[in-house]
Amino acid sequence: MEEVHYCGDPSLVRAFPGAAAALGRLRDAGWLNVVVTNQSGMASGKISLQQYQSVEAELHRQLRGLVDAVYFCADAASSPGPRRKPGTGMLEEAARDHRIDLSRSWMVGDKDIDVECGRAAGCRTILVRTGYGALHAGSLPDAIADGVGEAVNCILQSPP
Repeated sequence: MEEVHYCGDPSLVRAFPGAAAALGRLRDAGWLNVVVTNQSGMASGKISLQQYQSVEAELHRQLRGLVDAVYFCADAASSPGPRRKPGTGMLEEAARDHRIDLSRSWMVGDKDIDVECGRAAGCRTILVRTGYGALHAGSLPDAIADGVGEAVNCILQSPP
């Protein structure tokens, strides 16, 4: 979704144009679409769990239900646990819950910590230049894409 600093208001949620169609192409090709997200705004009191859940529900609606699972971590950046990216805990949970082979999976994100998380979990990685992505490229992802549609093209054109 478009970046909104500590988004707690579902009326501010804007899925990137073409994101739902791109996720649909992945689903049609047999992929699961799983979101892993740090939400430190909860630890700092900037947003409540209820606000986060409202935002997540609105994003889910805008993405036409094409997200198969969402994992969030409310740990503060100053005291991260193993679930907080770049830790791999959320990816490991998703792998267990959905029988995902992380070595055959892709981690797509707009921050170096997303790429670091994916790499540490054994995934191939794509940095998208949307959101914070224009500022993050030092993590050496496997690929860089201008947006989610281009990232999906990369996934679908890559050998398994």
